[in-house]
Order: sequence, then structure tokens, then C-alpha cells
Amino acid sequence: MSFNPASDLLFALLPDSGIAPDGPDTVAPLAAALHAQYPNAVTLTLHPPLRDAEGRCRWWAGDAPSADGLAAALPHLSQRLRGEAAKLGLPWQRVALAGVGDGALLALEAVQAEAALAGRVLAFAGGYFARPEHAPQDVCVHLLHGLADERFPYRHVVDAAQTLVDLGADVTADLLPHLDHGLHPALIDKAMAQLRTFIPARLWREAVIAAQEDERAAS
Repeated sequence: MSFNPASDLLFALLPDSGIAPDGPDTVAPLAAALHAQYPNAVTLTLHPPLRDAEGRCRWWAGDAPSADGLAAALPHLSQRLRGEAAKLGLPWQRVALAGVGDGALLALEAVQAEAALAGRVLAFAGGYFARPEHAPQDVCVHLLHGLADERFPYRHVVDAAQTLVDLGADVTADLLPHLDHGLHPALIDKAMAQLRTFIPARLWREAVIAAQEDERAAS
């Protein structure tokens, strides 16, 4: 965890399942990019709590996600995330979840399951466990995926993105050619661009309301 006493953002990074706990830090390139763009931000890597027979990290028992596995994983993530935000004195709108693979799935399902948990989600090479039935309120969702990802086919990401748009969510979907499953530098670059440039619909609405109020005051 990188701590800055003047922190204004918290990025919680959720690695993919199947990583050896004593192996390389697979989300280090993402953390470095976030620090370069947001020097006052805190990045916190939350490692999967379970271990399989080979000692690899897992967010849930077994290779594939399940309803029971998610039900067990989500409260642990929520409690940890709210606790870290409270330590920093940050409101939930200043908290972001950035997940890879199974970590992306967990991040997306977390903001579906619980309101006012995080203001943004960066989902790399992963998607929803089930098609969203409602838009997460005041959450920007950024889906970042490789078209050659065979572990999580991109068509599921396209379907989820269209569903979220239809539900009125703030969502972007970037599908990059020739990239297989993983946290590729090109996906990280695209995520940094989305963080810099994407304006949530809520802010547009607030700006329109403020302009209307100014017009009425002037008339």
C-alpha cells in the first residue's frame, strides 16, 4: 500500500485469481500508472484471501465464480474497502475499484450489490457474473478488454455495456484488438485516458441545473 497523508483518492486494486502469493506483483504496472497520474492517491492491493491445492490465490473456491462464492467474497471486500476509506477520511465517491479478471468481476458485482461503495470501477479482462439488472447509482464503470481474450470472451463485455447504457449507467467500453487475457499496457493507457477525460452524466446534469438557476436569477 502506498500512503500519502494528503491523499485525495483511493484506488483498491484486485488481482486476478490463480496468482502465486509469493510471485511477481501483477498489478504493479497499474499502480505505477495511477501514481504517475494521481500523485496524491493511495493505491491498495487487496489480495484474494483463499488458496487452492497448489497454493495459488483465489477469490472463491474453485476455478469458476459461483453465486455462493460471490456471496462469501463481497462482504469481506466491502468491509475492507469502507475501513480503508474511513482511515483516510475519504467519501465513497473518492474511492475506485480496479480489478483484473476475477478481480474485475468482483469489483463490478460489488457496486451492483451495494450502493455508495465506490465511485468508479476499472474492469480489466473481466465482466459481470450475471447481466446487470440495474445501473449502479453515481458510479462510472470502465470496461477494458482484449478482443482475443478467450478466457472471458469480449461478446459478454459488449452485452453488459449495452445493457448498462440502456439502464442509464455511466459506462465506457474499450475493446482493443490482438490482446488476450490479462493486464496489458495498452489497456492501462486506455484506462488512464478514460479517468482523465470521461465526465459522468451526473456532473452534466448538475451543470445544466446550475445554468438554469443562473438564468432564472438573472431574469
